[in-house]
Amino acid sequence: MDLQLKDKRVFIAGSSRGLGHAVALTLAREGCVVAVNSRDESKVKAAAEKIATETGTQAYGFAGDVSDASTAEQLIKSAVESLGGLDILITNAGGPPAGSFESFDEATWQKAVDTSFMSHVRLIRAALPYLRKSSTPSVLTMTSYTVKQPLPNLILSNSVRAATVGLTKSLALDLGKEGIRFNSILPGWTMTERVQELMAIRAKNNGTTVDEEAEKQTTEIPLGRMGHPQEFANAAVFLVSPAASFIHGVALAVDGGIIKAAL
Repeated sequence: MDLQLKDKRVFIAGSSRGLGHAVALTLAREGCVVAVNSRDESKVKAAAEKIATETGTQAYGFAGDVSDASTAEQLIKSAVESLGGLDILITNAGGPPAGSFESFDEATWQKAVDTSFMSHVRLIRAALPYLRKSSTPSVLTMTSYTVKQPLPNLILSNSVRAATVGLTKSLALDLGKEGIRFNSILPGWTMTERVQELMAIRAKNNGTTVDEEAEKQTTEIPLGRMGHPQEFANAAVFLVSPAASFIHGVALAVDGGIIKAAL
């Protein structure tokens, strides 16, 4: 299938590693010109160089913390100047810390809102003027399967990430008439660098191995394993592509079936 992505201009937040990087690399392989983002300038420049080397397409790296209120507009402006426009926006940010309701103060809640909700709001707001000039505009918000199936001890993530899905659906209803597609994607347990680090911490604390901890985590996944970043990237790239031109306002779980709800 031709995803019709050649020469499309894409900005992907939080993409120097993990799922965001897998998506950026896959888009570049499909012929997109990509702008990747990270808080760390050296890491994001290295990620952009890696993508360009592996795919032979142009890739640009822009450092900036998307949780900061003043950063989103500058990131999008800089990316558009390098890309020559914008066709696809993928918003993504790290999750807030784990903990119980009473363990977090007001400042921690506000930081979670800025990181896991307002970053999406600000990037979309900054990108809309440029997306309106595209013939195939598409926005994808990356959240988590926990928006449909909350996990214990993740009160911040469970609460704040759900707002992003509400935002995405609302924008799909409001801006669909302009031809701008909005979708969300909800990753489940995927073997990224971050998850490997988490399994290593658990193994150290429990006197086990990384493989043993990963096996424990997969007991509730019907497919019996964690996902691979490329599997997630394949779904994300299809959703933003012109080939998915009538898919609009969905929240797609890429989770191996871990969500128990029928709808």
